[in-house]
Amino acid sequence: ILAQAADVGHKCDQPSALVPRGSCRVRVREMPHYPDEIEYSDKYADSTYEYRHVTLPKPIAKEMIKLTSSRRLLEDQEWRGFGIQQSRGWQHYEIHKPEPHILLFRRLLGTDPITGQVTAA
Repeated sequence: ILAQAADVGHKCDQPSALVPRGSCRVRVREMPHYPDEIEYSDKYADSTYEYRHVTLPKPIAKEMIKLTSSRRLLEDQEWRGFGIQQSRGWQHYEIHKPEPHILLFRRLLGTDPITGQVTAA
């Protein structure tokens, strides 16, 4: 992970591992990770949904933000149009404001990945 110095003021009487003594106005901040290609997380689940997140490369993220202004969720045809490839039934369900280039997806447990339909339990 890359780091960037930010001139954001730090209390001199509270030194930390990130701020050496005498560097009172500098704090290290992590830069966002933009992969070279679309990255897919492993799936994880709770008792209702399975989830995954998708990390976009910077050029695709810029296109997505231009389209949505990070104010609305993407429809199935929109995220597929950006090159995201997933089986059926996934929904873009949340915008994570600090990292809008990471799309959060979920689908109900028991969803058929071919049809996108939920099978009767």
